[in-house]
Amino acid sequence: MSIIVNNLTKVYGKQYAVNHVSFEIGTGEIVGFLGPNGAGKSTTMKIITGYIPPTEGGGTVCGIDFVEESIEVRKIIGYLPEHNPLYLDMYVKEYLAFMAGLAGIKGSQISKSVDLALDLTNLHPEKQKKIGQLSKGYRQRVGLAQALIHNPKVLILDEPTSGLDPNQVIEMRNVITQLGKEKTVLLSTHIMQEVEAMCSKVMIINQGNIIANDTIEILQNSGNDTLTVIVEFGAPCSKSDLAKIEGILSIENISGNRWRINGKSSHIRQHLSQFAMSKNIEILELTSDKNSLEDIFRNLTNHVGHI
Repeated sequence: MSIIVNNLTKVYGKQYAVNHVSFEIGTGEIVGFLGPNGAGKSTTMKIITGYIPPTEGGGTVCGIDFVEESIEVRKIIGYLPEHNPLYLDMYVKEYLAFMAGLAGIKGSQISKSVDLALDLTNLHPEKQKKIGQLSKGYRQRVGLAQALIHNPKVLILDEPTSGLDPNQVIEMRNVITQLGKEKTVLLSTHIMQEVEAMCSKVMIINQGNIIANDTIEILQNSGNDTLTVIVEFGAPCSKSDLAKIEGILSIENISGNRWRINGKSSHIRQHLSQFAMSKNIEILELTSDKNSLEDIFRNLTNHVGHI
């Protein structure tokens, strides 16, 4: 296993930011780390990377103890933190060469490492610019480039697509997917489509506790207490009216009078039929659909609003 975490705990005062968390991530896996704001994602990542110590527990990265030997662990981890710290007065290429030196790369190998990182992140056109002149999206690429500069075995990426436009998001997704063929990647994000596109597994943390850890397919098929349906009505109805139906957990308008609705499986069909009858509206379609990752997230974290 590339990452093994045992009974990891971080307490601030009386508050458990991370509460006796344990998990394993295999070599070559891309794992999405999901959770509401303040759930413990960044804290867990900072502990694994050696930025902060745990209150209790520990683990290993590629067999090296990340509590007792944090300096050695940092040599094999590439880390992009949530708030990407950069030297804004440095030029992109200068900064990456500086970071390569800090990572222990020497001589002519520095230039090779910088060129490879620039290639992977498509930063060659910007390499002679000062970092402070770059957009937020390009600064995020610089952060990823520095995480890659020493060719780490493990990448830990906290919100890697933050601030990127749709085209840049696709480019970043392709880079991470390619890197995942050779490296272990743990990434956090609030963008469910990114997780579905890139990740082989998903971990969901809520209030410091891991509440799900499996493949997306297994998670989609294990939600027996909820059901997602596609329903099309023969006349318009409002989202606010649909939200009043008992047992409804989330509602998405697909187009026109067609809706994607997630609710408690034992009642959702019956209640939709009763709703249509009360409004004297015909149901043209009522079919089951797989729970989306967003549905799973909302159901497990009891968060019905926007993520």
